[in-house]
Amino acid sequence: MAEQGTDSAFVAFERVQKSYDGETLVVKDLNLSMPKGEFLTMLGPSGSGKTTCLMMLAGFETATHGEIRLDGVSINNIPPHKRGIGMVFQNYALFPHMTVAENLSFPLEVRKIGKSDREAKVKRALDMVQMGAFGGRRPAQLSGGQQQRIALARALVFEPELVLMDEPLGALDKQLREHMQFEITRLAHELGITVVYVTHDQTEALTMSDRVAVFNDGRIQQLDPPDVLYEKPANSFVAQFIGENNTLEGVVTRIEGETCVVRLDDGEELDATPVNVTTVGERTRVSIRPERVEFNRDRLKPGAHTLKAEVLEFIYMGDIFRTRLKVAGNEDFVIKTRNAPDQVRLEPGTEIEIGWLPQDCRALDAS
Repeated sequence: MAEQGTDSAFVAFERVQKSYDGETLVVKDLNLSMPKGEFLTMLGPSGSGKTTCLMMLAGFETATHGEIRLDGVSINNIPPHKRGIGMVFQNYALFPHMTVAENLSFPLEVRKIGKSDREAKVKRALDMVQMGAFGGRRPAQLSGGQQQRIALARALVFEPELVLMDEPLGALDKQLREHMQFEITRLAHELGITVVYVTHDQTEALTMSDRVAVFNDGRIQQLDPPDVLYEKPANSFVAQFIGENNTLEGVVTRIEGETCVVRLDDGEELDATPVNVTTVGERTRVSIRPERVEFNRDRLKPGAHTLKAEVLEFIYMGDIFRTRLKVAGNEDFVIKTRNAPDQVRLEPGTEIEIGWLPQDCRALDAS
């Protein structure tokens, strides 16, 4: 996927490739541009190329081919410490023999900033992450969450325009991780900094980002705002990787503009939105999000498509009910319904009819 308009971009990858052995490309012909102030997340499974892209931008890896630009200037041959980029890692990378204040002061000393200015900047950075009272402590005296706040403060202390974050919240427990997601997003927007954030956590990516680049096999599969990524996946990989997703397999029997007809493998036919299917007879994997499926006939909207289903499992999850069904031969078809007083609890073995609107059903590639 190529992005246009890299001349005015703050961060730009232009036809970037990376190989470690001279044969296998771990990043393949990457074109990506970011405006100043954007929070962009690189999301993907292990080995998809996202961390390698971050390391090339930081200067810890060298591109095999192509050019990386920062504010219009090529940085391919600029060493990491001269790029003026803030970095936050999962393992915090704090100096254990230094106090918190000394850890924050270090990048300022390297930049030969005077003592009084250093002290003011350190105080400001600690206050930003609500750690103003901890300047005299050493990292070993802090919890994991506190250490991550300090690592974040150290990345911001010299007021960089670009901050790179590599799985920064991976070591934190769920509740603290969710709290830090909002803290980091708030700080980024308040300070107007540009952030490139790497994670394999899809919820984190959807929660925090202005745009998300979904990586697989060294390429960007889709680059879009979180809602577009979730509601309109461009291919089967994105549909399966982002959020929970139902799939039904079949063959395209008719294509008419923005609608196609798919004959499922069990013989049922349904209408869908053709996304990356172009010919009749082509195999397809139809995608429907669990919350778009309705089983209450009174709530079905006009034009909804219906199929028969058998209830296999009903799970109470607090705020929602998760029901697993057998639909058109697929025994992992899931619907999610909110926990409301009028919501029906479905018993295993019950035969029901489910439905959804054709525009919520996307005919994607079969692979």
